[in-house]
Amino acid sequence: MFSNAHQGVIYRVVRSTIVLVEFGEDFLLQHHSTREYDVSFSFNRVCLKRAHQAIEAASDPSFKNFLFPNFVHRKSIPTSTPLHFINHKLDAYQRSAVHEILSFRGPPPYLVEGPLCSKEYSKQLSRIGLVVQEAVLQIYQSSSKHRILICAPINRTCDVLMQSLKIDIPESDMFRANAAFREIDGVPIDILTSCVYKRDCFTCPSIRELRKFRVILSTFVSSFRLHNEGIVAGHFSHIFLVNASSATEPEAMVALANLASENTAVIVTGAPGNHSGWVRSNIARENGLMTSYFERLRDSKPYWNSHPKFIMQLVDHPESKSVDSYSYAHESVSYD
Repeated sequence: MFSNAHQGVIYRVVRSTIVLVEFGEDFLLQHHSTREYDVSFSFNRVCLKRAHQAIEAASDPSFKNFLFPNFVHRKSIPTSTPLHFINHKLDAYQRSAVHEILSFRGPPPYLVEGPLCSKEYSKQLSRIGLVVQEAVLQIYQSSSKHRILICAPINRTCDVLMQSLKIDIPESDMFRANAAFREIDGVPIDILTSCVYKRDCFTCPSIRELRKFRVILSTFVSSFRLHNEGIVAGHFSHIFLVNASSATEPEAMVALANLASENTAVIVTGAPGNHSGWVRSNIARENGLMTSYFERLRDSKPYWNSHPKFIMQLVDHPESKSVDSYSYAHESVSYD
């Protein structure tokens, strides 16, 4: 589905054979049933160009262990101080995931498998969403040197996460990066002050200002704007690729290939059986583009045996699975 707005008309193409036309008021005022129109469609290639650039960047040999991890070594950070959880209602598996996120650097990424980050048409976070929220707050509070990037496939997920984080993180420390021509009416009013809107479009602050923000949220594709402004790989200590199972792998690479370094902790979340809804080409489907970065990693060597150092599954854990190694009390509270 794509749209083209021209003279108050929005055309939506569904399944390439049906055209639905929505007329704006300014168009209806000048329309007459005898009038003929010359209609043309255009395709914006910006998103494709960014994906192509990311794939090229990801082909660097130094990036191999993010793309094709085939070892079981984990660069761990020793921690002697017990965690004091901000959300006391997290269950044992959620706490274990947070603990692992805080205790590693560099590839391979850490996976969290479970329900998508937020419930549809709701600000309520899922179990994975609560893990992301808690982990970000813990990272933020642990060191002023940490810089965190949170990416998701769609604006709504980024907005909901930012609304949940702004309760505990000062507005001055967070920035919401948007696509240039995102409709301003679609941005929640309570996070609009964390965006930069000038001359009828969203933009980014100067590179000096960008470096000061400790938490930045963006869609996968719009994260290219940070790279384009001068943010270099390694600037972010932690990169969260949220709901990565809902995006194509090239989309996820826009954030990862441009902004991760060998010391970046990368956390990738996804839901079982979830796929990107944007792959319509039969050729692309047949050649694996329906398989997301999350799914492909999930089936690779370090994650096969569901070792807690590499993956946490927040879905119907068998009672035989234990996380007692962290001495967490299992609470029977569900947030799905």
